[in-house]
Amino acid sequence: MSAVADNLADPELLATEWNLSPLIGGEHESAVERMLEQSSDQASRFAAAYAGKVGDLDSDGLAAAMHELEQINDLVGRAASYAALRFATDTADPARGALLQRVQERATEIETKILFFELEWAALEDARADKLLAGPQLDFCRHHLRSARRYRPHLLSESEEKLLAEKSISSQSAWGRLFGELVAALRPQLDEQELTLDVALSRLQSPDRDARRSAAEAVSDALRPGLRTRSFIYNTLAYDKSVEDRLRHYPHWLASRNLANETSDESVLALIEAVRRRYDIPQRWYALKAKLLDVPRLADYDRAAPVLSEDLTFSFAEARELVLDTYNSFSPEAGRIARRFFDEHWIDAPVRPHKRGGAFCSYTVPSVHPYVMLNFTARRRDVLTMAHELGHGLHAALAQPQGVFHQSTPLTLAETASVFGETLVFERLLEAADSDEQRLSLLAERIDGGIATVFRQMAMNRFEHLVHTRRRAEGELSADRVCELWTETQAELFGDSVEITDGYRMWWSYVPHFINTPGYVYAYAYGQLLALSAYGRYREQGESFVPRYLELLAAGGSRSPEELAGFVEIDLADPGFWDAGLVLVDEQLAEAEKLAA
Repeated sequence: MSAVADNLADPELLATEWNLSPLIGGEHESAVERMLEQSSDQASRFAAAYAGKVGDLDSDGLAAAMHELEQINDLVGRAASYAALRFATDTADPARGALLQRVQERATEIETKILFFELEWAALEDARADKLLAGPQLDFCRHHLRSARRYRPHLLSESEEKLLAEKSISSQSAWGRLFGELVAALRPQLDEQELTLDVALSRLQSPDRDARRSAAEAVSDALRPGLRTRSFIYNTLAYDKSVEDRLRHYPHWLASRNLANETSDESVLALIEAVRRRYDIPQRWYALKAKLLDVPRLADYDRAAPVLSEDLTFSFAEARELVLDTYNSFSPEAGRIARRFFDEHWIDAPVRPHKRGGAFCSYTVPSVHPYVMLNFTARRRDVLTMAHELGHGLHAALAQPQGVFHQSTPLTLAETASVFGETLVFERLLEAADSDEQRLSLLAERIDGGIATVFRQMAMNRFEHLVHTRRRAEGELSADRVCELWTETQAELFGDSVEITDGYRMWWSYVPHFINTPGYVYAYAYGQLLALSAYGRYREQGESFVPRYLELLAAGGSRSPEELAGFVEIDLADPGFWDAGLVLVDEQLAEAEKLAA
């Protein structure tokens, strides 16, 4: 049995399951229905009290209304989080799927009852709204209310908004759930074994090229039979988005995502173009990596290969203690919060059949606590993934006092704490390396991660751009056409440095972001470059940086992205900001080139 297989059978790992009972007050699952019923009753009373009267409220009345909405959102959020997290660990269980669907349907019913409030609030004159928001009693929701008014040009009538909300359950939500179930059911066949997709993809980090090639072929073989179905799902959702964008008068496919991210079209375009101008960085790296691996040119399945032949693995306990010690060394408060995820069962780590792939942190609601999901396969990459998701968890936990309306940040800042935490752990691993070869191996892994987060995500953004714009111009896209667009944008990224195999054409079709959150992926590059800049400040300033960084995380989404970045002396309005972040990636590559020489 391999070292990885031994670690996957580790009893401590297998026992690392999250405890979801705090979301339902320690009660039986039937509490979900009770919470939904209670929130529905509250929503009905809220509508009776405030419908048609939002414009007549003073600051105290507006604060009282927002506190009632806070209670409704908390109940719905607890029920929805419980159902979604249970489903994530077994997407094939009909009972869990039925519960998730039931919660989504009831949550939508509740949403339609209180939808009037947002519309009436947006309809107020600016002067009237500014006067109401001046009161200190609205500190807990002021930024949320200001941000909501930005949607005024894109809101429809109340009846139209209700119709769209109710239909979303049988359109976006249903198609997204189907896509997730289809991907979770994929079983690549490798070495006479049925593997989950995550485990098969982890084999791409094998030091043996034949093993990587076999893993890639197995993944492609698993993707091929359902490709047409997944393409149809993507086509349907792309068309659905085009209809809603047209009805809401969004000028282009990415406009609604930019608005949600509290960023301008101009700044996002500046980011996209800054990254595309530096595609020479991944191309230089892949050319160097080919030499290090002693191959004429990398194939797509070689990109995650280690540059040393040793197959480094970590037990779950080793990974946990390394990450916790790193967080604690940075800040005892950060270490204390991170440890709670393990001690209090806020984390689910083992790979299981039908468990959702990848990793994520769910903020749930401020009245409970966040949860982290991993698929731990004992690779060094999994150590950094653990650090990444616990960074999200730290952010969520520190921002809990901000409440329902201000705990979460826009997606553009959502990756800041995760990438920062991952960088802390990477630097710890780099310090512990006892030879140039090990340092090069670590730097290689870090550069691979940076390219995946910044450059590959931007290539994915370009893929989405082509799919959404071509779907609107050409009509339904065939599976082959979608694969061509994927290949075109990947080829722009790779240049001549990577050979794209025939099977890789289909690898877009397991990425959930394209389905669940169109336009999301550029936020990874945004967050990575912001976090690298913040880490640069930390290296310059040392301990004095830590309190301001924790203050940034504790502020949650209570201010604009520009104001939040100001906590750590970063100016997001500076056009050269993106180039400065990319320089840090270039510096890592230059160090790797020096070590390789």
